[in-house]
Amino acid sequence: MFVVKTFLDSSVLVAAFYDNHENHVRSFDLFARQTKSTGCTAAHCLAEVYSSLTGVPGRDRATPDEALSFLDELRGRLMLVTLGPEEVVDVIEQGAAAGLTGGSIYDALIGRCAMKAKAEVIYTWNTKHFIRLSPQIAARIRTP
Repeated sequence: MFVVKTFLDSSVLVAAFYDNHENHVRSFDLFARQTKSTGCTAAHCLAEVYSSLTGVPGRDRATPDEALSFLDELRGRLMLVTLGPEEVVDVIEQGAAAGLTGGSIYDALIGRCAMKAKAEVIYTWNTKHFIRLSPQIAARIRTP
């Protein structure tokens, strides 16, 4: 597997898209510094980003074409990390044993992708969601 320094979760990527987002400047600056050899994200974060961009209420809602254009930019700049079926089942089983419930399993999948990529730092605006997953993941969590 490849080795990267930086993993960006969907909260950072969504903030990078919206120039009026409170975390836009720091998120965009981090995103803009990445290349496929230095940065990555979970492939399923693309679905989370698309959902967020096209599902936000009001005038800030992105059109499907705008969202797809941004996803193309993400794919050009970041390595996408995927999990195989057995890895997904393993994450779910470990999460259940640890008492994870609800949407926290998606954070666990993201965390596993970051560990698979051997990311040195995992950037997120949802630090408390990731710190509880494991000591190995918690030690890598940062905000941009």
